[in-house]
Amino acid sequence: MELQQMRYVIAVAETNSFTRAAERCLVVQSALSHQIARLERELGAKLFERTSRRVRLTPAGVAFLPAARQCLDAAERAVAEVAAAVGEVRGRLTVGLIPTVAAVDLASVLRDFRQRYPEVRIDLRVGASEELVEQLKQGVVEVAFLGLPTTARLEGVNARELARDRLVAVVAPDHPLAAKQTVSLRRLSSEVFVDLPAKTAGRIQSDQAFTAAGLTRDVAFEVTTAYLISRLVEKGLAVAMLPSAYAPQLTGVTTVDVTDAPARVEYVIWSRFDRTPAANAFLALLDIYASHAGSQE
Repeated sequence: MELQQMRYVIAVAETNSFTRAAERCLVVQSALSHQIARLERELGAKLFERTSRRVRLTPAGVAFLPAARQCLDAAERAVAEVAAAVGEVRGRLTVGLIPTVAAVDLASVLRDFRQRYPEVRIDLRVGASEELVEQLKQGVVEVAFLGLPTTARLEGVNARELARDRLVAVVAPDHPLAAKQTVSLRRLSSEVFVDLPAKTAGRIQSDQAFTAAGLTRDVAFEVTTAYLISRLVEKGLAVAMLPSAYAPQLTGVTTVDVTDAPARVEYVIWSRFDRTPAANAFLALLDIYASHAGSQE
């Protein structure tokens, strides 16, 4: 069994196509198909069901895929560890982030990181805070930037609080509230809202604030990105609440301070165990170390 065969299997599984997988792996399709057939003979089981319309994993392929990914990750990790032993940092760094990161200028941090460690390939994954925590625990991401309600507590990871922020109301420029300097939750409760999906950390902080004030609101639109939130607000379909530190990045909308606004805390989190050299280098650039006294566990 060869690592290249595993790469081919993963490529086919992710593209659902031998043709696209061959293009991704920069080989001719016949060579890729031959190597997968060799692997299937060695395993004694078919990994893919092939029809004229589609390619999909068999139950054996579903069982094989996670182990294949782990083998490739281990191989990449071995190469990175050897490079680190001779003073080089290379390999892959996977960073998770929420769409509204504001406490850190992540683009500038990544620019500096790339200048220092040009051999590291960087994978950015955008998601909800609670998803990123689980992905970090599972080893899918190595470092993540989150935004959580002040009532939340992180467990099973190392964490550093980066900043605390309050939410502001976001309205269309011609909305009646746009001319106000401040607005209350009670006044906002009469508006139609666009917000993040229910039960996500970014939504919970607002839901808790309205509930604590004895108020209800109509969330007519649920979307997964701050960009879409601002676009729906711009068109006058709804109002929203977003972090004040993120608000300067918005265009086409107006922000209004909320007198009894909910708050959120931004964190950077990282694994308590088994970090790659690239992850350690990234944390060092942020001046964060796993042994730092201010980290949460």
